[in-house]
Amino acid sequence: MESFVVSARKYRPATFRSVVGQSHITETLKNAIARGQLAHAYLFTGPRGVGKTTCARIFAKAINCLNPTPDHEACGECESCRAFNEGRSFSIHELDAASNNSVEDIRALTEKVRIPPQVGKYSVYIIDEVHMLSANAFNAFLKTLEEPPHYAIFILATTEKHKILPTILSRCQCYDFNRIRVEDTVQYLQYIAGNEGIEYDDEALHIIAQRADGGMRDALSMFDRVVSFCGTKLTGDKVAESLNVLDYNTYFAATDLILAGNYAELLTLFDGVLRRGFEGQLFIAGLNGHMRDLLVCKNPQTAPLLEVTGHVAERYKEQAEACDVGFLFNAINLLTQTDTGYRTATNRRLHAELALIKLCGLGELKKKDDGVASDEAEALRLVAGTGRYPMPAIGAAPSTAGVTVSAAATTPAVSKATQAESPAPAPKAVPAVEKSTISPSAASPAPSSATNTAAARPQATAPQKVPQTGRSVSGFSISQLGSPAASAETSAQADVTNQSQPHNTPIVQPLSSEEAEAAIRSHYEELIRMWNDRQRPRLATALGTGTIQGEVVTITVPNEVLADEINQAKWEIERDLRSLTGAAARIEVEVVEQTQEYKPVSMEDKLQYLVNMNPNILKLRDELDLTI
Repeated sequence: MESFVVSARKYRPATFRSVVGQSHITETLKNAIARGQLAHAYLFTGPRGVGKTTCARIFAKAINCLNPTPDHEACGECESCRAFNEGRSFSIHELDAASNNSVEDIRALTEKVRIPPQVGKYSVYIIDEVHMLSANAFNAFLKTLEEPPHYAIFILATTEKHKILPTILSRCQCYDFNRIRVEDTVQYLQYIAGNEGIEYDDEALHIIAQRADGGMRDALSMFDRVVSFCGTKLTGDKVAESLNVLDYNTYFAATDLILAGNYAELLTLFDGVLRRGFEGQLFIAGLNGHMRDLLVCKNPQTAPLLEVTGHVAERYKEQAEACDVGFLFNAINLLTQTDTGYRTATNRRLHAELALIKLCGLGELKKKDDGVASDEAEALRLVAGTGRYPMPAIGAAPSTAGVTVSAAATTPAVSKATQAESPAPAPKAVPAVEKSTISPSAASPAPSSATNTAAARPQATAPQKVPQTGRSVSGFSISQLGSPAASAETSAQADVTNQSQPHNTPIVQPLSSEEAEAAIRSHYEELIRMWNDRQRPRLATALGTGTIQGEVVTITVPNEVLADEINQAKWEIERDLRSLTGAAARIEVEVVEQTQEYKPVSMEDKLQYLVNMNPNILKLRDELDLTI
């Protein structure tokens, strides 16, 4: 049976041209060979598995080649190249600093440097993981590294550049290797799969490249592993199962459920992820990265930041078209906060599930409302928290914008929505609306007394403009539900006003600065009580420090933390204040840091404090020979 060679060794690059993702390194080295400008010491640094040692071997082989090609590659046929390929070269030496890190090992190396090369021009010493040398070994190596023989070249390789002494770095030409991009890794995997006769789909190779995190050696090791598991046909599901990672389908499905506001199915999907052995934080972080990828797809300038190609990239673009930029911003912010607090949460599963429910709330807010929302949709709005999309406050009546509500249909439709509404005084009387604006189904079941009353009123030839009372009339108070006539009148009034008012937007009157200030002062205590009733005592206390000047309420806070909390609820406070007053009120936050008065504690401090007040105290102390 033929022995198996892992792909990382079998397909290890042997020329500069075959090195993946490090063109800035290979071009520089080839130019140095062409011009004969070879340094005596090089330092190759970068993450693991990106080609540091491989480039060192290719460079050492090229500079000792007896018949280099026109593009300055090693020919592979001369005696020097054959000796290197067969592992018997006496001109190219490899040393592992992890196991040769003492002063004695460095002394043995300096003795070996004195021997000139037998074949080729240079004796090349490749020292891998050079950061493992001890401080004394580094010091013993300084002189030889700075002034080696003309035929000696040192190539140092490390993954931890910060551990190397600055005196060593100053004696070397430093080359920083980059992480290999996902696209480059996928292309190289496609090349290997074609040579090995393995069928694959784009998603399978992208999962391997993403999991490798920029390391080609890790990618090839995982490739061998999934081939052993899947056979000669690689699919995304099988590769994800073999590597124990969440595939793209999981995040695409989760995003579709979020956009639909289907929190029940989303929680079921999350439960399935946990049952497969994945940590909740891994799912939250992956979903956050998925939202980031959708966001970069929204703009052609950021589209190249998406590290996927082919069919997977098309799926991202299709789903990104269904997402609003504001929704993605809020989702990324929410998931980042959830990821940060996951480790410190007492109930981690509940912590993650609450974040998913809030995401469904953001998805529900993104959809346009058709009439009065259901209880479930309204709950998702409330749990989503503050954000770019406006939400009704707790206890506020839902809007009926764009819906004609008849007197007969008002009571059963509104009774459920007004259960949480606090009792409010009956609105001021408004002029009657033309009878034709009320649907026939509303007029027929009305009691006779209401009919007679409505008939006794003067009829207008056209709907009259409803006077603005400073309070939104898009909802209904409990006191209105007792009178069918009042319900019909208010329904007609709501139909007229809601044609020009956006959803959940209070009616604002054109008041002068003095009138607005008077209105705000008269209702400001009520605003503070409202926020106390909502169990927000910190905000209620902060509102108590507000100074009113015209339409602007300036709230003074002692620190930035409280200022951020007020700014997050700023739009909701302004909406409440406008609903109460009818004025275009605005909230501004001012941070005034409070400095504590200095109080002396020790006896020396108290003496100095008294001396600052009266310098004659020192004279009195000396005359009376007093001590502290």
